[in-house]
Formats: sequence, C-alpha cells, structure tokens
Amino acid sequence: MTGFQPFPADALGRCGLNRQHVFDLADLPPAVIATLGDTAPYRQLVLLGHGGKALWDCVKAAGSGGENPIDDFTVRSIERCFAEHLPDNCYSIVYPGDQPVGLQQLGALAGWHHASPFMVGIDPDWGSWYAYRAVVLADTDFCPSRAVDRNSPCNSCETQPCIAACPAQAMADGRFSLARCAAYRLQPDSACAFTCQARLACPVGSAHRYDADQLRHTYSISLQTIREHF
Repeated sequence: MTGFQPFPADALGRCGLNRQHVFDLADLPPAVIATLGDTAPYRQLVLLGHGGKALWDCVKAAGSGGENPIDDFTVRSIERCFAEHLPDNCYSIVYPGDQPVGLQQLGALAGWHHASPFMVGIDPDWGSWYAYRAVVLADTDFCPSRAVDRNSPCNSCETQPCIAACPAQAMADGRFSLARCAAYRLQPDSACAFTCQARLACPVGSAHRYDADQLRHTYSISLQTIREHF
C-alpha cells in the first residue's frame, strides 16, 4: 500500500522472528497502553514472535550463550534491523525488559492466542509451538496488521489427548491445577521436568514441535521459577 513505510518482514524472518504484527498505538485498549511505560514519542507497537524451530536454529548458529540466549539474540536482531533498514526511526524495546507487558492480551488482539487446557497459547497453524519474543515501540509509519481470524483448535477437539497424557492429572477436574503440575515437575525423575507431556500429546502443529534441546532450555526456565516459589 502506498503512503506506508516498508516493514522489514524478511529481515526479521531471517532471524527466526517469523511472527509479526503491527499495531497503531491509538487503536490499542487503554489497559494495554498502561503496561507500556512512556509511549509519547511513538506511534506504533510491533509485536514479534517466533513459530517453530527457526529462531532456535538461528540462536545456535550465532553461538549465543549466557543465561538468556534467546532474549539476547532477539534484542541484537532488532537493533541490527533498525540500524540497517530503519536508521531514521526511533524505537524502544519494552519486552524483553522490566515493563509488565500483557503479551497474551496483545497476542489475542493479533489473533494469535487461544487458551489451551495445558495453559499454553495455541493456534491452528503453529499449535502451541510459538512464543512472544519482543514488543517494540517505534515512531514508524508501517501499515497496521489485520488481526488473524481463526478459531481455537481446542473447540473442535473431541479426544483431548493432552488431558489424558498429563501424568500429574493437572487438568483432570476440568481446569488446570498449577499446584498439581508444579508438584509433579519437582518430583525426582519427573517426566515433565524439562518438557510437558500434555503439550507433546497435542496433535495441532506437531510438525513445528521444538527439538529436545529447545524444550529443555524452555522448561528449565519455568522449572527454576517453580523451585523458587513452591
């Protein structure tokens, strides 16, 4: 469309940031705006995510290490993208960061997010094998994205294999029990210490399922949080 800046979709996609949505700040609900800090210099919000294995492959190829290799790689990729493709625009990366950004709410507004029984967002294309990676405020003039209009795949799922596969029976009562999930993950030789058996059992988007090392990285972070709080 004429009158808009070209969005650097390919440049971000080559870094594994293959889910992208542009919002005009003026169109976002006040409750979302309140989580973003100072938005005065900016006109737009860019929500970036990854689907499938591409981002993890890029992180490994770059040799990114440290405590938060995905976040560090994501930030470097965004900084490089703005430097190379948008040198005249100002921006601020609010996530990863200290702002309490409502990622799932932004995902729902983009049409990416539907709740699953095992409490991980799901959509018909990627299944649960995607994540939110960055929220960027910018004084850009990109064409705003249209929300994806898709129903939750859970609505048409008759067998609910995720519920049966959960060794903690965390969903057996019709709603997710964090206490049961956490208690089981902390057990010695837990089958869910570094993965989620319920998530693995879901057939939606299974072609995009993370590799074992990506699963271990992801779930080691949540396991540490559980150890600190339970």
